[in-house]
Amino acid sequence: MIHYHGGPITPDTCALRAWRGRHAFISFAHPAQINLASEVCQSFALDNGAFTAWKAAGRNKIDWRDYYDFVARWKNHPGFDFAIIPDVIDGGEAENEALLDEWPHGDFYGVPVWHMNESDDRFIRLCHEYPRVAIGSCGEYDVKRPNLAVTRMKDLIRHVTDGHGQPVTKFHGLRMLNPLIFTQLPLASADSTNVARNIGIDKAWSGAYAPASKETRAAVLVERIESHNSPGTLNYCEKRDRISLQLPLEV
Repeated sequence: MIHYHGGPITPDTCALRAWRGRHAFISFAHPAQINLASEVCQSFALDNGAFTAWKAAGRNKIDWRDYYDFVARWKNHPGFDFAIIPDVIDGGEAENEALLDEWPHGDFYGVPVWHMNESDDRFIRLCHEYPRVAIGSCGEYDVKRPNLAVTRMKDLIRHVTDGHGQPVTKFHGLRMLNPLIFTQLPLASADSTNVARNIGIDKAWSGAYAPASKETRAAVLVERIESHNSPGTLNYCEKRDRISLQLPLEV
């Protein structure tokens, strides 16, 4: 599984500690560190920034032309993995389908988003039409309630696995870089801003050996997160024990 650490991670010295030789997730809402990520990461992916806009101002109606241009600028970079196709947070399936039709860069570069409060049928269809599908949480299935999110996805993923229990497409978990989630599901990749958010919360780091510098905190969190992996099959993940972490993780 690929662990994508979302930006911005500030200052840049912290981003270097977190990203060098690893994987970055760059949001179009905060694109300033794209050059840094493209230079030091093994690979990077692009997020459309819809969640940031929705969380900040409840904005769902966005002119995506600038984002399409942004993807066009980076999609041929050797380190580029994929871009999240624009989606409507808490929108209807018809609105999200229209954005898939509008996407100008093809299925190879773009990843559609399926939200957990959308229909099972749409999820299954996307899994058979795209090489990678991003899973977005919302409503009662928000990733801040990992048990519900995991139960919802286990119920659904079993309908899109082969005879070995392996998914027929790659799954990317949006905001799912919490081991309580990704160790329970057969994800190919996941992202979150765990590192970016937690390195600046001083009260979360206590004790005689707690690292004081943000750079060291970034290194500790990245190592802690990446010490866990996603299972390869749905059957295996149902046998796994739950993971408990000593440091808080924002999801």
